[in-house]
Amino acid sequence: MSEPLRISKYLSECGILSRRAADEAIRSGKVTVNGRTAQIGEKIDPETDEVCYCGKKAELSGKKIYIMMNKPVGYVTTLKDEKNRKCVTELLTGLNERVYPIGRLDIMSEGLLLFTNDGDIANKVMHPRYSKEKVYELKVSGIVRNEILDAMRKPFVMDGYTTMPAEVRKISSDDKSTTLEIKIREGRNREIRNICEIVGLKILMLKRVSEDGLNLGELKSGSWRYLTAQEIEMLRKK
Repeated sequence: MSEPLRISKYLSECGILSRRAADEAIRSGKVTVNGRTAQIGEKIDPETDEVCYCGKKAELSGKKIYIMMNKPVGYVTTLKDEKNRKCVTELLTGLNERVYPIGRLDIMSEGLLLFTNDGDIANKVMHPRYSKEKVYELKVSGIVRNEILDAMRKPFVMDGYTTMPAEVRKISSDDKSTTLEIKIREGRNREIRNICEIVGLKILMLKRVSEDGLNLGELKSGSWRYLTAQEIEMLRKK
């Protein structure tokens, strides 16, 4: 008998879902163990128990995959969308292994998006408690006054939680728009969009250019590449 694994960790190691997404799937009854509905927190034996997600058997993958994509606008960060919108996994052409996105970018956002089938790395990058730095390029309508920039740098209360202060600097500006760089360490759901709404800024473009020290660089929109050994080691160390 092999060492028991929490079912959410097992699903993440299979490259099907992140641990958070796995817990959501278990709550909604989409996961079974040996034909019965799975329970949150239960442990399974990978060698003897049959785990299925949406009726399909989940099996461990021995090869760990780490990928960076430049996500375009118009794609949702899910494996499958109930509204039949375009999913980021459709852009992973030529990839035979199953991977899932680490974190999210909303449908109108673009830029750096990581994929893996390594549950431990995914949890380290995604969980707010690890305070991973994410850098965004933000283009907004009009001229942004200094007092607005100061307001954006302060903590905000979102869904009952006080966010960590963001680092904000102006990159360029003209009569029609202003381009900013924003660094955040938690990446809570729609955090930057919520900040802009609170201070009265209209977003024209939101692009993630760096995450946890990994830079998007010249990767073209809609393209993807494997992470280098050095980049993978960066994720593991932090």
